[in-house]
Amino acid sequence: MATPKRARLRWLLLLLCALFLLPIAPAQSNEPYRITVMSRNIYLGADVGVALDLIPNLPAAAQFMWDQMKQTNFKARAPKLANEILQDRPEIIGIQEATSWRCKKDFFSPEVEIYNFLDDLIAATKSAGLSYSIATSNGVKAFNPGYSIAAIPYLTKVVDPEVFNPIFGQDSAACGFVIGDALLVRDDVKSQIIQVGNSEYEASYSIIPVLMKIYRGYSWADFKVQDSVVRVITTHLESIWDENKIPNSAIQAQQLVADLKDAKMPLIILGDFNADYRDPRRVDDPNPGEQPIVSDTCPTPGGAKCNAYSTMIEAGFENASPDAKNARYFTWGASALLAGPDKKRAKIAKQLGNQYGFTDRLDYIFTKNVYATVSSKIIGNVFPDGSGVWNCGGKICFPSDHAGVVSTIELPRMAGTIDPDLDSHKKSAVTPWYLAGAAILLILIWRFTRRFRR
Repeated sequence: MATPKRARLRWLLLLLCALFLLPIAPAQSNEPYRITVMSRNIYLGADVGVALDLIPNLPAAAQFMWDQMKQTNFKARAPKLANEILQDRPEIIGIQEATSWRCKKDFFSPEVEIYNFLDDLIAATKSAGLSYSIATSNGVKAFNPGYSIAAIPYLTKVVDPEVFNPIFGQDSAACGFVIGDALLVRDDVKSQIIQVGNSEYEASYSIIPVLMKIYRGYSWADFKVQDSVVRVITTHLESIWDENKIPNSAIQAQQLVADLKDAKMPLIILGDFNADYRDPRRVDDPNPGEQPIVSDTCPTPGGAKCNAYSTMIEAGFENASPDAKNARYFTWGASALLAGPDKKRAKIAKQLGNQYGFTDRLDYIFTKNVYATVSSKIIGNVFPDGSGVWNCGGKICFPSDHAGVVSTIELPRMAGTIDPDLDSHKKSAVTPWYLAGAAILLILIWRFTRRFRR
């Protein structure tokens, strides 16, 4: 018979054996708090600069833009853009130049939407097997229609029998467009959207005083990643600038910084900032993209007063996308018809160090209050054998005139506090004087355009 001491020893040995034989559960570890984001200017499809040169012949400008938009064929480009999205599977995508083209038969008929680029892109993501939708919360969509040209009979007349005969029973229609910024969210994580909003920039640009005013703004969404929340913003700053004036892009960036100055939560800003680190350029510096040049008002390159990129950096935002000063990471330079690099810019691009024809860096991902940038890259910038190229009438074309930017950002843990909503900065109200001025201007332009038709 075993003694009590031996019995206790035997039970202890059995217990130790049992412990060694039991499966060991892995140590508990949380995945890093990461979010992958993309910024993509999908291109309205036409060269606005050339169209502006045709004004005040508005019908000629409208016809030019319509013809180029059809040539650059967004329905053919959308699947290529969707396939690029599929490669990185970003949770959120900031879209710029989300364009819809709208036409009307006559003064009294309603506008009809003919093309909607954002709808086409969303449909293409579904066909590719990874669905996205506009970020939405409490009935509000993260879409800001900031820039529009109205469909005005006679003034914006477009001839296209193939399109208009089935819809309107005639060869022509008055056409305009709306360009907006949008945030798309991957459908499997759209429940993590907490709230969304849209804001306006107070600085706008008048193409034709009273009648054609370019508004810009931004859309934002608060997105939950485990027990942290990040505010994601998409924006498109103004591209048009006037000599000896502060570019509107810089003024708008200053407002964006002011809107976010008290932010405590992590911030990610996606966008086309229409500012290269070299702007405003010296007169003798390469400038094939016709970016702002130095003047008495903006005497030196790179200062925050006149440069949206510098405004963000000097306000404490970090560039979470590839090095803005490295020519390999430039993001703008495709031809207006997308058939390769712009010929006027290709030679200078190679001299600068970009083999694909890009001469300027305009697209960025900026962050603040985040933990770290894990990775970043440029997409859609490879030609002629890149993953996004497509066949455009026997030629090879880019999917957009801009390259895109993708970054994976790590967030601080337990950053669950949500800042107050951002001010919407509503557009200025339309006053009776505004309407009277618009009516007079319409009459004058109508008389002017009649001379062109004679």
